Amino acid sequence: MTPTHLLYLHGFRSSPKSFKAQRVAAWLAVHRPDILWWCPQLPPSPRDAMALVTQGTHDWPATAAVLGSSLGGFYATAVAEQRGWPAVLLNPAVDPARDLVAYIGEQSAFHTPDEHFFFHPRYVDELRALAAPALTRPERYFAVIAKGDEVLDWREMSARYTGATLRLLEGGDHGLSDFDDHWPHIVRFLGL
Repeated sequence: MTPTHLLYLHGFRSSPKSFKAQRVAAWLAVHRPDILWWCPQLPPSPRDAMALVTQGTHDWPATAAVLGSSLGGFYATAVAEQRGWPAVLLNPAVDPARDLVAYIGEQSAFHTPDEHFFFHPRYVDELRALAAPALTRPERYFAVIAKGDEVLDWREMSARYTGATLRLLEGGDHGLSDFDDHWPHIVRFLGL
């Protein structure tokens, strides 16, 4: 089923200005302007981020899909499990409650370093509350996972998405700087 709506969820400290979000938006503008595209700026609070996504997509049909990168991949999994949408995950965070404990405190935004936010300890509990158990329908997921990811463990990502379509890369990096090489596979998976 071809998506009519596409949601993109960026990672921790990232934004809609991310390279990948910009590439997807540009491609859709040229090739699929009929698709409703939304890439919101997610607040630091996981609870607030999911509330924003829920509110912004409350009237979206079953013909929607979600893409998520890193922490956005964790969120995308939660959305896909709640809504039944197909999901594309780009080096998805598997256990951000564990991993982001080290980032409690003041943080700077990646694309606008002069902007700061505070990552509160309660956000770790909010992440725990969002963790989806085992995937209900792994075939609904496509994950691009780089073995060279310098932030997340590719083995943990691969195990989390057992049964999903995996594009396991030798080398690569967390940000998927070679994203354009993977986009045709994403297009094919989503039926764009």
